[in-house]
Amino acid sequence: MFNLTELREAADFVHQYVAPTPTIQWPLLDRATGLSLHVKHENHTRLGAFKIRGGVTFCRYVAKSVDVNRGIISATRGNHGQSLAHAASRFGMSATIIVPYGNSVEKNAAMRAWGAEVIEHGHDFQEAAEHAKALAAQEDLVMVPAFHREIVRGVASYGLELFDAILGLDRVYVPVGMGSGICSLITARDALGLKTEIVGVVASGADAVRQSFLTGEVVCAPTADTFADGVACRSPDPAAFDIIKRGATDIVAVSDDQIKDAMRLYFSSCHALAEGAGAVPLAAAIAQRESNIGKKVALILTGANTDRTDYACILSGENK
Repeated sequence: MFNLTELREAADFVHQYVAPTPTIQWPLLDRATGLSLHVKHENHTRLGAFKIRGGVTFCRYVAKSVDVNRGIISATRGNHGQSLAHAASRFGMSATIIVPYGNSVEKNAAMRAWGAEVIEHGHDFQEAAEHAKALAAQEDLVMVPAFHREIVRGVASYGLELFDAILGLDRVYVPVGMGSGICSLITARDALGLKTEIVGVVASGADAVRQSFLTGEVVCAPTADTFADGVACRSPDPAAFDIIKRGATDIVAVSDDQIKDAMRLYFSSCHALAEGAGAVPLAAAIAQRESNIGKKVALILTGANTDRTDYACILSGENK
């Protein structure tokens, strides 16, 4: 998708807005799992998630090629919307964000704080996205898809940081929602000419990407039933799936209970705050522990944006 020169240029641009995040090997986490794990802390960005990287590169693209007075619109479960609201404010654009009913109260508040107009519509991400497309046409706004090559170009900066910092990685586990995270990681790995395995992780109640990977063609699920909103997608983006199909070693699924266990382990062993989607890589690495013994494994902790009341319940041991 991009060569290394193009990715390095984008990373230099991203780093004007986002400091590189650390990759840390935590002794207590290794002791608890019996593995050698390197955690890429995308929960340490100023927005608490990796999405900020793609937001700024997409808005740069819009500023160069489209009338910024039109404004942008997109659908999200939270982190994508925060990244666009933040980036739009930096480029002098308006941002309208469509979220499904029942979306995270605190993520909605964060998007509004960055200047976005937040509108609730639909019962899941796909319904919100359809409404966003309709409003874009009605109001002449620039529709920002969940997956776009300029978003991938910016997000790939975290992959470059990871592979530059930790040499000889055998495997990386990364969450899969609409695909920008895993596709950017595949793009960075391939541009660097590495052989590292990339394993995508979904929730078992929202496993359309896994089913698509197993069959080799896009499969749409009727529901996306998981509390981990960052991976709650019921239909893969075709362009993203094409990259995943060619570049991922596997797509695995973990249960909501496994995700919550991983959130608790992150807190107890690293004092790290992980939202549901951010914890799925750790859950998967533990589930596949036998195949990870003796390997150098990285986990992409993609975000920390979870509502306080929900997180308190999870830390207390409530698997609801």
